[in-house]
Amino acid sequence: MATLPPAFPPQDIVGRWGLAAYHNVEDRARIEAAAAQQCKQPYVITLAPSGGVMMHLADQATPTELALKGAPGGKTYIGPKDEPAAGTDDREVVSFDGRVLILRWMDPEVQSRYGTMVYVRCGPEGAKPPVRGKPKPKPKPKPASKPAQPPIQQQKPPGQ
Repeated sequence: MATLPPAFPPQDIVGRWGLAAYHNVEDRARIEAAAAQQCKQPYVITLAPSGGVMMHLADQATPTELALKGAPGGKTYIGPKDEPAAGTDDREVVSFDGRVLILRWMDPEVQSRYGTMVYVRCGPEGAKPPVRGKPKPKPKPKPASKPAQPPIQQQKPPGQ
């Protein structure tokens, strides 16, 4: 079977990510917010020597070189490069918008243990988190106060 190109290149997912997971799709928004809070201890995806990415497989302590694999229907999978797309060690890219990456394990037993993985891109090291809602207006500077003048003292004539 011919290999199809993935929906995006490996370089697009290289970086620092907050990571969390959910089992119920109703929890996705809450878990996405929880993943963003994990940027204090980010999950780091690096480019692998032969063009893939370095990520962990299920139950593995050290990262492994994984490939992004295209499949019919515009699907993309991340897994060992020597296995066909949608293999048991693969994760399906459920969605990816550049900021949030959602991956689902193909092995049902692994999926039942780990859940659907939510990666939220972390800002640069030391960057402030994005402001939610309306930004607070900057306070207007107070006008400079006029210098206080001493009260006029009336001089008493000598001898009084």
